[in-house]
Amino acid sequence: MFDKIPARALSDTVAQQLLKQIDKGTFERGGKLPTEVVLAQQFGVSRTVIREAISRLKNEGVVEPRQGSGVFVAAHGSVRPLRIDSAEAAEPGSVVQILALRRAIEAEVASEAAMRRSDADMAAIDAALARIDQAVAEGEEGVAQDVAFHRAIAAATGNPYFLKTLTFLNQYLEAGTVVTRRNEALREDFSRQVREEHAAIADAIRAGDPMAARNAARTHMYNAARRLAEAGIC
Repeated sequence: MFDKIPARALSDTVAQQLLKQIDKGTFERGGKLPTEVVLAQQFGVSRTVIREAISRLKNEGVVEPRQGSGVFVAAHGSVRPLRIDSAEAAEPGSVVQILALRRAIEAEVASEAAMRRSDADMAAIDAALARIDQAVAEGEEGVAQDVAFHRAIAAATGNPYFLKTLTFLNQYLEAGTVVTRRNEALREDFSRQVREEHAAIADAIRAGDPMAARNAARTHMYNAARRLAEAGIC
């Protein structure tokens, strides 16, 4: 039923596989899960890993332990947090897919920022852009500054869910961002391209042009994917 995983695997991998089986209907709503011992044998992991996985699903409202009876699938579906399996996200194909998702969101974020930004928001975007230049001039990779620039744009939309979603996605692209920023720092043409792409997004937002902002952000993300590919990340 389950794929065997190494004992060192994180408990969220077990939780993810259990969740898939619940979604498939292998374990019905209100039905009882196999015992801790049985699950540990099926997954090939320790009971501690199973216990942690069950705890995660309990916190998400997917299962409910009953004293003396075992662990049961929640009878009623609950609102679940967005999750991406970390091991799966590290695979090259998944990186490309996450980048495509981020590209769609970044384009809309830039468009919304162009329509809704305040003068204070624009000042924050410009300041974030300047900090990238300063970091690069001082020989740094500018990863944190790059992330802060995109966060400033998301904040300018006035929609906190844009910011939360981008923060969630970026954690899976962090390693790739470090490599590409390092690669860009070593290549003057890449560094110039990134600077121009960022400036184009900021200029479109400043002009209040949502279409230009959307296109500039989309172009930047396409080029970011290309630079990731050239760095061998995806």
